[in-house]
Amino acid sequence: MDVTPGLAGDRWLLNRAVYLPGQRAGHYESFYQRANHPDRPLAFWIRYTIFAPAGDPAKARGEIWAVAFDGESGRHAVAKDEFPLTGCEFRRDGFAVRVGTAELGPGRLSGSAGGISWDLRYAGEEHPLLLLPPRLYQGGFPKAKSMVTLPSARFEGGYSVDEHDIDVAGWTGSQNHNWGSRHTDRYAFGQVAGFDGEPDTFLEVATVKTRLAGPIATPWLTTMVLRHDGREHSLVTLRRALKARADYGYFHWVFASSDATVDISGRISADRDAFVGLRYDNPPGGVKHCLNTKIGRADLTVRDRRNGRTQQLHTDNRALFEILTGDLDLDHGVAMRA
Repeated sequence: MDVTPGLAGDRWLLNRAVYLPGQRAGHYESFYQRANHPDRPLAFWIRYTIFAPAGDPAKARGEIWAVAFDGESGRHAVAKDEFPLTGCEFRRDGFAVRVGTAELGPGRLSGSAGGISWDLRYAGEEHPLLLLPPRLYQGGFPKAKSMVTLPSARFEGGYSVDEHDIDVAGWTGSQNHNWGSRHTDRYAFGQVAGFDGEPDTFLEVATVKTRLAGPIATPWLTTMVLRHDGREHSLVTLRRALKARADYGYFHWVFASSDATVDISGRISADRDAFVGLRYDNPPGGVKHCLNTKIGRADLTVRDRRNGRTQQLHTDNRALFEILTGDLDLDHGVAMRA
């Protein structure tokens, strides 16, 4: 995908589907929306997905995923429905997505899956955020690509879990687009749309390791973008990704990166019972396990190298935190829910 038109003009051009109907190369592609309650540990995550197994385009399908996180009760609702791709729409010339009867487009999404239904509106002014250098959104490396087409999106409307209605008023989150020919082999991924007392600050960060060919794999790479105090710190070049430091387990993650103007270090974590387990089919074959929460904790230290000023940022329950693992023996103790 050429990201230049979307960055230069209409942001929704970045949500044009990459998938070419009938292609034999394996492919996954997702458009996901997520947001947090301003104060309470409540969040939703809704994902509209194409899955096409390698070599068998007739089995391509659309998927609708929904998770309603409730950190107050400790009960998280999970739903997933699948449809033949012939019953779906993923436009390649604009932003229009339909999976079954669930729809997504600029400013609105509606639909249902299992016992979860939603009718939501969203808006925002932030320009798109790229977690990779722009040139890497074209070509075959990396195999998985991700962007935030609308950071700091504001959501209104509501969703329902087993006929229990949750009002959404002034929730903040994001609208996102990712795709690839295979899932990254291992990753930790985080996003925070607003810290306590800093509602306009937005963080996107990933630590990844992926195979290049056969047993040959990349070193661990960490990319990060922080928008804070009216500035964007984009630490996404290969050189920065290699120099960054990170370490993670199933439920915690520490990371640090820097450039000539800033040092950023952080920790994202969540209790085991904040996560749901999701099975992600891989286009070349096999399955990955995703440990997924949207109500994690995050602490960030930002030091401005120009003036020596240091700021501490924190949120108790507004962090997106995902771990993708090939460990299929469930030693993480998180039940697979979909």
